Amino acid sequence: MSEPLVEVRGLRKIFPTKQGLLYAVDGVDLQIAPGETLGLVGESGCGKSTTGRMMVRLLEASEGEVLFRGEDVGRFNRARMKEFARRAQIVFQDPFSSLDPRMSVSEIIAEPLLVHGLYNGGKALRSRVGELMEHAGIARHHVNSYPHELDGGRRQRVGIARALALDPEFLVLDEPVSALDVSIQAQILNLFDELQREFNLTYMFIAHDLSVVKHVSDRIAVMYMGQVVELGSADEVIGRPLHPYTEALVSAIPRADRKRRQDRIILEGDVPSPVDPPAICRFYGRCPARQDICRRPVELLEVEPGRWVRCVLRQEE
Repeated sequence: MSEPLVEVRGLRKIFPTKQGLLYAVDGVDLQIAPGETLGLVGESGCGKSTTGRMMVRLLEASEGEVLFRGEDVGRFNRARMKEFARRAQIVFQDPFSSLDPRMSVSEIIAEPLLVHGLYNGGKALRSRVGELMEHAGIARHHVNSYPHELDGGRRQRVGIARALALDPEFLVLDEPVSALDVSIQAQILNLFDELQREFNLTYMFIAHDLSVVKHVSDRIAVMYMGQVVELGSADEVIGRPLHPYTEALVSAIPRADRKRRQDRIILEGDVPSPVDPPAICRFYGRCPARQDICRRPVELLEVEPGRWVRCVLRQEE
């Protein structure tokens, strides 16, 4: 792997609650190379969106480091943070709630350009907004439309155009198609692919649907209860999952083959509370392959070149 563009080390986000400390993200280590797409997948509430927001510093980490081109983002002063904001952007899950309903399409896209002082208005700004609309596949006649006048796919394209406005290098895509119809999902995924090739963008693609992630990612990281439990190339993780949780996710991918449908793994039991989690394998209570040896803390270890897994059984094979 080449020198990473973005790296996180020991990343944690801990929220105090009346019941105790809630470990939303608990010791995540990831690297993303320039031009790569890293898929981050897991159930709702596993901490993947929190991880993505800490990576662009929309949330402050409780512990750990976020490095951009080898520099600790957490140590940036106000001027450096403004520059970092140009280099790293986010596309949110819900395109309606992430857009200001009082602003037109052109105003939404122009806002970051004005905030960062790149344009003062006038013809040059209008021209730049038109270029961004074209890149995102938004028809020019929508320039004065408002979010409520657009469908979900067009709203998401507006959010994408806004994220592209500052010429970023890194985009966190936080479940960007989960709120869209299936036909629109394919269009937006194709758009992300085109933009990545055109602008050499680096993506963190967050989703709970492994069938979507496998089509867009170079590598996949699987999260469970705030921890990465498996990491590897997309082909390896989908084709030969190592962690029992990943096996269950892969078995749930829709297939036409009846036999494969019959092989689906149904996980029993409830997800344990992330408040003061026990110091054993967090998947223990739901794991169909659990043994007594699993009742202990387990680290994420490299078991094959480029393959990492947090499972005692796989690490001792």
